[in-house]
Amino acid sequence: MSIPYQRQAFAAALSLSALLFLPSLAAGQEAVPVSPAEEAPLDPTSPMAEMPDIGVDWPDMGESMTAPSATPQAVGAESDADRRYSVSLEGLEKLNAAPVRARFDALSALKQGEGKPANSAQIDRRIREDRDLLDSILRASGHYDAQVDAEVETAASGAFNVKLTVIPGPLYRFQSVTIEGLETTGDKAAELGTLFGVENQDALDADDVLGGQALLERELKQSGYPFAKIAEPDVTVDHDTRSGTLALKVETGGKRNFADIRLSGEKLPFEANHVETIARFKKGDVYDQAMVDDLKRALIATGLAGAVDVTPVPGEAPDAADIAVSLEPAPLRTVAGEAGYGTEEGFRVEASWTHRNLIRPEGAVTVRGVAGTKEQLAALSLRRSNFRKRDRILSAQVSASNLNRDAFEARTVALTAGIERQSTIIWQKRWTWSGGAELLASEERDVTSLGFAKRQTYLIAALPLFVGYDRSDSLLDPTSGFRLSARVSPEISLRQGKTAYLRTQIDGSAYFPAGEKVVVAGRVRFGTLAGGKTLDIAPSRRFYSGGGGSVRGFGYQAIGPRDPFNDPVGGRSLAEFSLEARVRFGNFGVVPFIDGGNIYTKQYPDFSGFRYGAGVGLRYHSSFGPIRIDVGTPINPRKGDTPVTVFVSLGQAF
Repeated sequence: MSIPYQRQAFAAALSLSALLFLPSLAAGQEAVPVSPAEEAPLDPTSPMAEMPDIGVDWPDMGESMTAPSATPQAVGAESDADRRYSVSLEGLEKLNAAPVRARFDALSALKQGEGKPANSAQIDRRIREDRDLLDSILRASGHYDAQVDAEVETAASGAFNVKLTVIPGPLYRFQSVTIEGLETTGDKAAELGTLFGVENQDALDADDVLGGQALLERELKQSGYPFAKIAEPDVTVDHDTRSGTLALKVETGGKRNFADIRLSGEKLPFEANHVETIARFKKGDVYDQAMVDDLKRALIATGLAGAVDVTPVPGEAPDAADIAVSLEPAPLRTVAGEAGYGTEEGFRVEASWTHRNLIRPEGAVTVRGVAGTKEQLAALSLRRSNFRKRDRILSAQVSASNLNRDAFEARTVALTAGIERQSTIIWQKRWTWSGGAELLASEERDVTSLGFAKRQTYLIAALPLFVGYDRSDSLLDPTSGFRLSARVSPEISLRQGKTAYLRTQIDGSAYFPAGEKVVVAGRVRFGTLAGGKTLDIAPSRRFYSGGGGSVRGFGYQAIGPRDPFNDPVGGRSLAEFSLEARVRFGNFGVVPFIDGGNIYTKQYPDFSGFRYGAGVGLRYHSSFGPIRIDVGTPINPRKGDTPVTVFVSLGQAF
């Protein structure tokens, strides 16, 4: 909509440049060419010649200047010292004023200088520019006979008030709308014509035309026509009948199917067959631009390409479209580090080195170390992303750690491996799963049946399994739907004999919109360790409750049975719930919540003795997800419980 205004501004600039050179001719001077041989040598010490009179008197800055339709009395004959001014726009009550106001506010010269010092000449120039701007905006919305009046008033404080009044005039409408070229799409032609959305007797609104054109082109490219082109709309306006005609010409380029993937670039991180693994389309599928865009996002998400270009190109067969993928490699090595302090974990420093493609394709090897008050760790891990299928991850890790918690102390050597199907922001999946194996040797501090602390060694073998079902509408900030998940891990523990048990945990959450700005969310969690007694199971494998992802208001693992030293000992079963109201105001939100839960030494929870925590959270909804800060307090604390807890993380609590 701003193009006509820009052209006028450009023409005005050319006119102004011409005027600067015309006064010398007006003064009767004749320009005589001088040959190089006749030029006198320059003397840098000689004084400069006086500038010739341009023949035009300089303006008297004491005189006021007004807009063409503003009365001279509106500004007055005061000194033209810089003053501040305000802008008001009236007369749009009978229009769909929101788009007009939005465009005016974005492009207005007056708005850009509102509240800043300006003299009457500057204000006058801005008024003329904005009258032309409003005329262009109103024409784009179908009002070709609009009138814009300007009035400048002086407030008692001496500030200017610029009032622009719009008389929109009659609305022009389309008398004829024709689309040529859709007949080649067969049965889909009628649907595509309806999608364009502009019909006879609709307003001559440029937004509607351009929006319909974009929708039509997108639908064509998502329906098998990658080379579809739509010419510029041919619009004719008849001012006598206050109507117009619209002709749109479409070239579909023929229906195509996906064919080969052509990979190009220097130092490619993987081959074309791996791109085929990442793509969500197969050779022979009907072309869909949405799948091509998805492939581009997924290639960027690998972290192995600094720049990615994915475009369709004609294939060998007349009904084929190859996909040309151009990659520029990204740096493959990353060194990362962090340091911090937490009330639960004390001081903590972590550093890592990663080669993201040491084992092609997408085989990342990471060396990681942690040094802290309550945790020390050294680990070497392998992570193969998109392993034989999109978002399938193969991982393995060997680690040695020393963990010192209030609940237990554990010195552990672990070897783990697993495979999983994960959900991502790019592709949020309904079903996710994982499976793996763990071998651990762990020396852990525990309390015996007589109440004495003792260190014992456990050899543990486990086969952890997970399955999740997600019907929520967002991965990080759900507003409707529900989620269900189950974790099952059959385990064998060797400690003065063999103990076999089955560890099971079930989680569920639901989200209910309660108006435009409020979402009511709730979750439940149940866990059980079937088989073995509590003291036969390593402390690190028991259930615990309390913390930011559990019962807020209580410290990490602080809920449940305690030993004679008032430290938590964990248990064989778990029950928890959370309920919160997520109230959003623009990019910010407030979340009051109440949580509850308990740990039991019995195999199944009996839902007695719940500990409750309540509080309020703050949310900042960023472009990549909500950032949360939750402040909670225990409702029924025990001795040693912290009166206030604070939790900070990315994403909602559940």
